[in-house]
Amino acid sequence: MSYWFVTCFVFLCGVQPQLSHAQQAPVPVFVTTVKQQEFVDQVEALGTVQAFQNVALTSSVTEMITGIYFTDGQRVQRGDLLVEMDSSQELALKAEELAQLAEAKKQVERLKPLTSRGAASQAALDAQQLQLQTSQARLNAIEAQIKQRKIVAPFDGIVGLRNISVGALSQPGTLITTIDDDSVMKLDFSVPELFLSSLKKGHVINAKTSAWPNDVFSGEIFSVSSRVDPMTRSISVRAFIKNPDKKLLPGLLMRVELHNNVRQALVIPEESILNQGRKLFVYAIDESKPEAIKVSRVEIMLGARKKGFAEVISGLEVGQKIVTHGTLRLGPGRAVVIKAEDDGQKTLKQLLNNPQ
Repeated sequence: MSYWFVTCFVFLCGVQPQLSHAQQAPVPVFVTTVKQQEFVDQVEALGTVQAFQNVALTSSVTEMITGIYFTDGQRVQRGDLLVEMDSSQELALKAEELAQLAEAKKQVERLKPLTSRGAASQAALDAQQLQLQTSQARLNAIEAQIKQRKIVAPFDGIVGLRNISVGALSQPGTLITTIDDDSVMKLDFSVPELFLSSLKKGHVINAKTSAWPNDVFSGEIFSVSSRVDPMTRSISVRAFIKNPDKKLLPGLLMRVELHNNVRQALVIPEESILNQGRKLFVYAIDESKPEAIKVSRVEIMLGARKKGFAEVISGLEVGQKIVTHGTLRLGPGRAVVIKAEDDGQKTLKQLLNNPQ
């Protein structure tokens, strides 16, 4: 093959003679310094919010509604009267029984001194005392019936939507409204059984919801289920979250973050890591010769990862500088020029616009 033909082939195909690393121009790179910082194993789960206490208020008798004393979404206190039903018949029976009770008491008081002097028999006094007790029992029953016709708030909380109107005939089981104690919310979620040993009462959790994307709600684990689900190999956990601003509502879906195994570790950005088969590498900066800064490829072993960062178990030391951007053009011994140092606080665009 003639020299002319080879020259033309190289020109047309764009083949360039391969240069050594020493002959190639330094590659501009961004670097970061390996630091030791707090690192945790982060467990994520989904949970549903429930009110600390909640109940559906229903009628227990068939009766006409005569009064409604709350509005939708109103905050009420324990003992507040919410709904009143017709109790005119029971009130009449109560008045009659009160009269009989008063008469029974009068007869007992009249017979006591007579019995002590022998002017009346003990049997007559006992019969009258039985009448007094019976009358008192009937009065208690009537008062209980009157109480059933008044629905009061069982605890402090917020009522839901009103489902009945004045004049309607309420029947047993008829839903009147709901009431929730939202001062503290319960958050139930499940985590893999692997983390069972770290689930302790009082362990802090953080939770977020799409309803309030900029807020983080902190709480504490209150209880852990006594059983592991054999199908999912997970265990149910209940946490309490204080709700002073009343932002959390029952039924909200929340993403829970549970931190486990807090420790000090070497942490590097994930973008600095290179894969070669099953091995992992980074390019470390060699600044022993300031006039010709070069890189060396260092094999590393990783531990846990989280949100763009990875824990380094071996291969690096505190204070080493590694390449975060520009790795695709590098090779062992390649000369580089450091354009900026990535401290983890700036975006790639900011680093490009504000080199060191």
